[in-house]
Amino acid sequence: MTALGLYLAKKSISKAGVSEKIGISRSTLSELTLNESTHLRAKELYLIALAIDVDPCEVLKELYQR
Repeated sequence: MTALGLYLAKKSISKAGVSEKIGISRSTLSELTLNESTHLRAKELYLIALAIDVDPCEVLKELYQR
């Protein structure tokens, strides 16, 4: 599972609901949350953050903290 997948799971967020809100397919969102070799684009991160009503900077910090 990717950092995005863990983040969504921790927040108990439905991937199906997010995919509907941002207009990407469920399979694409599943790839972003399950496949480590898939790269999350800034636009996708931004749209996901808006869909879950979270500041995009918070999501960015959570996913890429080191």
